[in-house]
Amino acid sequence: MTSAPPLTSAATVPSPAARPTADVTVEHASERPLDLGLTLSPLRHGAYDPTFRRTPDGALWRTTLMRTGPVTQRFVATGARTVVVQHWGPGSREAADAVPELLGEGDDISAFRPPPQAHDAARRTPGLRMCRSGRVLEALVPAVLEQKVQVVTAHRAWRWLVARHGSPAPGPAPEGLRVVPSARGWAAVPTWDWHRAGVDPRRAATAVRCAQVAARLEDAAGMPADEARARLEKVPGVGVWTSAEVAQRAFGDADAVSVGDFHLAGAVGWALTGERTDDEGMLRLLAPYAPHRHRVVRLLFLDRRPQAPRRGPRLSIADHRAI
Repeated sequence: MTSAPPLTSAATVPSPAARPTADVTVEHASERPLDLGLTLSPLRHGAYDPTFRRTPDGALWRTTLMRTGPVTQRFVATGARTVVVQHWGPGSREAADAVPELLGEGDDISAFRPPPQAHDAARRTPGLRMCRSGRVLEALVPAVLEQKVQVVTAHRAWRWLVARHGSPAPGPAPEGLRVVPSARGWAAVPTWDWHRAGVDPRRAATAVRCAQVAARLEDAAGMPADEARARLEKVPGVGVWTSAEVAQRAFGDADAVSVGDFHLAGAVGWALTGERTDDEGMLRLLAPYAPHRHRVVRLLFLDRRPQAPRRGPRLSIADHRAI
């Protein structure tokens, strides 16, 4: 079996004096607190995601593929409400214009009242925002990889595929940072590379179908939430769980609940009532908090509330490369 492409776990970052001038630099000032790490963390798929990096100097680095081309972003919090964002690459101007949405400026929490069980978490994290990347395929492919498998398996596959089929990050990026493949690139990933990444044929076929209609799916970012999710779910293999995961990241949807998750309903029920529940029960418990149901879920997990006890042994990690 051929091993995955090597990945660096330690970032190599040029010194400030050696770092080239950015193509575009913006200073974003918000009227309310902004927690950069918590806001952007949903865009990171695993500790070794080759599109996302935190460096020892405290900066967050991220790559993305805009309509105008690839871009590397470097985020530095300069205060409780201000962030400087440097951009390198052909997509710099487009990405710079999207910084306010990415950092959750459109996330309205004025009417939000958390449940008592999440009150402390909400109080401790006033800078938590729902980010809005606007990049549908970038959120959709990793969500497809996470369908019905252990998350560590999905993250490993994402890392392998982006390292092999992505492109080097533009600018003075940390070593190993990559840009995701284009829609054409995802559609052209050969069957054997999906297999080598540990992705079964069903998920691989779904990801390829998404890439083949990516132009239509990207347009969903400008549609109302229900219509956007309905468009995603027209792709065979994309169901309500997957569309919710995309809506949370690409659309900044604070109400999108990941119904169908193997653990989520039980954990939410346990956190709110001390008893397990199913998807239907979870939705009943969260109904009073619409349109902030996903926000409540995030706060419950941030608070590290006691998890429901397991009913059986931990599932072993399936390795589809051995099939």
